[in-house]
Amino acid sequence: MAEMQVQITPQDIIEGEDVDFQEETEHWNVYKLNDGTTLKVRIIVTAVKRLKKFRPDGDPLYIIQSQNVVRALNVPASLKMRPKPSATPTA
Repeated sequence: MAEMQVQITPQDIIEGEDVDFQEETEHWNVYKLNDGTTLKVRIIVTAVKRLKKFRPDGDPLYIIQSQNVVRALNVPASLKMRPKPSATPTA
């Protein structure tokens, strides 16, 4: 059963209601890449807006603003480049 798409216009976003929130948990998603690198990714929600539009099942639609935090771990040495010298003079 295909889910019906709901069109969202800029006006829908303007008319939406800002919703306060507090984070309960923020988990890392971990991905093992074929080149041997491990990526850890976390989405940080910075704002939430509830629209005056609804899904076919009656649930309201929400828009979020977010930032992505990405960490690369276990990067194979063959993929790394030599660090550049610091532009900051040392004392």
